[in-house]
Amino acid sequence: MISRQIIDDILARTDIHGLISSYVSLKRAGSKYSGLCPFHSEKTPSFTVYPDDNSFFCFGCGIGGNAITFAKKIENLDFEDAVEMLARRVGITVSHEDDLKYEAKRHDKKRIYQMNADAARFFNKQLFSDTPKSRVALEYFTKKRELSLATIKHFGLGYAPDDFGVLLKHMRSLGYTEDELISAYLCARSKNGNVYDVFRNRVMFPIIDVSGNVIAFGGRVLDDSKPKYLNSADTPVFNKKRNLFALNYARHTCSETMILCEGYMDVIALHAADFSNAVATLGTAITPEQARLMKRYTKQVVISYDTDEAGRAAADKATKLLEEAGIEVKLLKLPQESGAKDPDEYIRKFGRDKFRAVIEDSRTKFNYYFERSLSRHDIGVTAEKIKVINEMCELISTYYSVAEREVYAVLVADKLGVDKANLLSDIEKKVSKRNKERKYKDSESEKNRMLGIGDKVNVDYAKAPSIAKIEETVLGLLLLFPSHRKRSLQSSVPMLTSDDFFTEFGKKVFDFISNAEDDAQFNILDNFFTPEEVGRITKIKRDRMILSDNGDKVFDDAVHSLREQVKKQSLSNKKIDIGQLDDLINSMRKSN
Repeated sequence: MISRQIIDDILARTDIHGLISSYVSLKRAGSKYSGLCPFHSEKTPSFTVYPDDNSFFCFGCGIGGNAITFAKKIENLDFEDAVEMLARRVGITVSHEDDLKYEAKRHDKKRIYQMNADAARFFNKQLFSDTPKSRVALEYFTKKRELSLATIKHFGLGYAPDDFGVLLKHMRSLGYTEDELISAYLCARSKNGNVYDVFRNRVMFPIIDVSGNVIAFGGRVLDDSKPKYLNSADTPVFNKKRNLFALNYARHTCSETMILCEGYMDVIALHAADFSNAVATLGTAITPEQARLMKRYTKQVVISYDTDEAGRAAADKATKLLEEAGIEVKLLKLPQESGAKDPDEYIRKFGRDKFRAVIEDSRTKFNYYFERSLSRHDIGVTAEKIKVINEMCELISTYYSVAEREVYAVLVADKLGVDKANLLSDIEKKVSKRNKERKYKDSESEKNRMLGIGDKVNVDYAKAPSIAKIEETVLGLLLLFPSHRKRSLQSSVPMLTSDDFFTEFGKKVFDFISNAEDDAQFNILDNFFTPEEVGRITKIKRDRMILSDNGDKVFDDAVHSLREQVKKQSLSNKKIDIGQLDDLINSMRKSN
């Protein structure tokens, strides 16, 4: 829908190193740059940027492509929106070849944003309506949670009436259709075809993105009914794995530290107490995507979860994912004598200054887990002391730095009255075991990759790895060299057709190459392939680029070999089919 010439101009003006370095810390490595991948968690950099052809590729997760691919993936955009984002960066005004179609697409998202905003206003108005149940909802916020009216207004809190159709009726009066309301997850359709309100008799929490759009809702019951919290399902404007509650406010104050809470009310209580760097996940445990999202906004995260067993388990998972994303982690521990189970309750009991002191006293991962281990075991009992030793050796062995391991070993040895050398010896044995397990896992992963086992992009690879590899050779040469494309595709009798390829992915890429109007069409792979497919195509190209001999003989030999191998595979499959048919006939004869 966007002019090809404009897309080419945008890509030509986009410095991919400048674009990606605004999201990822990159280090020069010869003519390229490397860093930790923003699309998956890793400790060793496998993400590479190639300024020579304005591309990138991650050898860890396989994502790669050009600036459009990166913008699509990092900002969760579709093709046209990614191009517009890049256009704004380089000062280009985008025009559309099919304005009606483009506007219709944009209208769908804008329509959902507007629907959500209107629904949020409706819920907020219902909170202050003079009905018995709305008064109970308001008292939940003002009396039980001690929120001011200013805080309620700031977060746009509301109430969904205990009615199956009151929101539906109101939204239809504004001109929204039933299908539109269902697409925004404001309404749903029952088995008998009736449309009803999703949120009923719940206090409502609008979820707002960093651009100020209402993208979803969370609703909490006011009684003991289940589920306690109900959150919007994914919609065209919302993905619960990629968003955080209150990030629209926290992003302005969280550059040094972000507070990660377990629920909406904890976040609201913290913001009301001037801790505006607090966020929460959206009704689910923290995801790798959310951890990487936090990495874009902060250096350190203080985990402030409930003190019960479920909260501790959630903190364990959050710690792991945040560290994998490269974020320094601290864990908040509310004083046991306070009796408070969460930040909201603690602040209401003791005030913001006392809570600030608790935040400043947050434990490092080591201190938090050491204290927790000591609280669970009586070190005066030999068997219990051994459990603490084993737990701490396991924890310390996860630290990469030898010096750091030694520092923590000294602390444990002094506290437990054991020999530091023996403790370090046990720790190093665990480090060695972990390294061996990782090497074995990496080796198995590499074997599986070579055999195509688990290949989600080219699902046919594992059926015939040798043929798939030859396909990649042919495709790489076609993608890189116009001369090969001209010889094989533009002659009166083409050297290649899609029937010469074995895998469906190979056929798909070949068909794209065959139908490309010109070389510039390769700039818009993202309009035809998924980011993962673009990544594979990028890898295929780069694997050929590093080879010195890519001439006609190499290409002709690869084409010949591909045809022969596909023919053999086809004959082999036919023999199997005939054999199976013979077995079936013999089986039928015996049964008769």
